[in-house]
Amino acid sequence: MQTNALNGSRGSGVALATAAGSSSATWAIAIGRVALALLFLWSAYGKLTDIAGTVAYMNAYHMPMAGVLVWPAALVELVGGVMLLAGWKARWAALVLAALTVVSAAIFHNFWAVPADEALNQSIHFMKNVAIAGGLLQVFGFGSGRYALERR
Repeated sequence: MQTNALNGSRGSGVALATAAGSSSATWAIAIGRVALALLFLWSAYGKLTDIAGTVAYMNAYHMPMAGVLVWPAALVELVGGVMLLAGWKARWAALVLAALTVVSAAIFHNFWAVPADEALNQSIHFMKNVAIAGGLLQVFGFGSGRYALERR
């Protein structure tokens, strides 16, 4: 019986562990992790190549110390994205990126506090961030897969 390190031998994860061992699941895990990584690498690149624009965007949402906070935000996205891409300490990178994504959603896509004509757009972006956080929590929960520097 194959088991997953997160569920021991209780049997509840047997189907998951067996499916994760299949060729299509192995590739899906790798492609999904790379897709998530590229999202954060792209975002970090955008921040780092237009610091002034990013700070102005953050200031538009009344972010205190935007000129300072832009740097750790870009660093977390860059380092976390590289870690996800490589599959090295991917679980912890995914957890940190999930937290950043949820906080960003609450600050920058607060659909409950915008005019009615912006609410739909902001709610779509908010839910997109929730879905991204969900994907990252899957990486945290199940690991980086076979095609990774650290196979877990």
